[in-house]
Amino acid sequence: MNAYFYTLGCKVNQYETQAMRRQLEEKGFVTAEFTPGQPDVGDAVLVINSCTVTGESDRKLRQLLRRCRREHPQAVLVLTGCMPQAFPEIAESFPEPDVILGNAKRSELAAKLQQFLVHRTRVVDIASHGTEFEKLSIREFQGRTRAFLKIEDGCNRFCSYCIIPYARGRVRSKPLDELEQEVRELAEQGYVEVVLVGINLTAYGQDLGLSICDAVERVCAVEGIRRVRLGSIEPDHLTDDVIDRLAACDKLCPQFHLALQSGCDATLRRMNRHYTTAEYRALCDKLRSRFPNAALTTDIMVGFPGETETEFEESLNFAKEIAFSRIHCFAYSKRAGTPAARAAGQVPNAEKARRNRLMIAMGEECADAYAQGLVGKMVEVLPETVRKDGRMEGYTDTYVPVVISGGEEGVMCRVRINSQQNGICYGTVV
Repeated sequence: MNAYFYTLGCKVNQYETQAMRRQLEEKGFVTAEFTPGQPDVGDAVLVINSCTVTGESDRKLRQLLRRCRREHPQAVLVLTGCMPQAFPEIAESFPEPDVILGNAKRSELAAKLQQFLVHRTRVVDIASHGTEFEKLSIREFQGRTRAFLKIEDGCNRFCSYCIIPYARGRVRSKPLDELEQEVRELAEQGYVEVVLVGINLTAYGQDLGLSICDAVERVCAVEGIRRVRLGSIEPDHLTDDVIDRLAACDKLCPQFHLALQSGCDATLRRMNRHYTTAEYRALCDKLRSRFPNAALTTDIMVGFPGETETEFEESLNFAKEIAFSRIHCFAYSKRAGTPAARAAGQVPNAEKARRNRLMIAMGEECADAYAQGLVGKMVEVLPETVRKDGRMEGYTDTYVPVVISGGEEGVMCRVRINSQQNGICYGTVV
């Protein structure tokens, strides 16, 4: 039987989709990615792994469910992921899915599918999160030369704009022995770079008496893995001791995605973030001193409730001061069930869009400046995709995109950077 998968949301969701694919493949299913608008899949299984980080995410999910049922009337439609976990009553009201599973039940996908196929009665199983890390694993990451590896789930922070603690539960960590075994399987499949991801990645180990350093050190020790990269991390978890231990890991990529959200202290307090701009600045200085040529990337939100023009300017100027190598900018979007959605001072959409354009433009200037600093240097690049013009494109250890002539997909190569344009480098394989 065929099973198709469609993933919405973050790298953690992408990992979990790969784990569900493995689960079904071991039961004899033939799996593939799904593209909306493709020909009717008949009576195949269609799994939608949902995101619920914003209200817009939910709107897109509703549209997708309706379209899938309309275009694939005989398919077995499965809804899983964060949306049903955070809003079970709403998810159960959707008429389209045949099977609805929360985040705590993905490991039972095959069993729940079999239950539906035998009885042809709708299956809904949205259980509360437990205290154990869900037993999911992968041995390959289809379509990618880098493997995302989920090592942590859940969050204890409750930022005022975020629904994720309700969708993901409290912090839970993958045991080190299971982590090592999974990485060994990936290395045996030829993967040379692993990206460690989690909902609150630097909280790894809080439930096990460990730290993120223990995970990084264990992965770096696996033969065949040449690069270990961290996903998004929280600034206040990076103590001096943690930074020193990470700096001793020679396979760790010197690129740190430090979630900022705002460069204004007043806004950070309303967001219930757990650091100040002064503390964030000091952390950036420490990382750059311990990791020469480190790249600092971030997320920045504009138009948060109560953000004045002056506060926005503070955030813009702070981001420019830090000189990030890449910024993911986005306008605040209401998320029902969070304090921020009920807060006074909601910023008009047009103003949020204007501020977002300004922040994006500044971020592009910073990315351009960082890439310019690589011109004339030798770097290692992991080629990942073939462009339409036949050239390869991959990333440096600092996550700068590089276009090269030659090279082999998934095989690390040394490259001389000749030029850059709009934050993208162009080089020659040496």
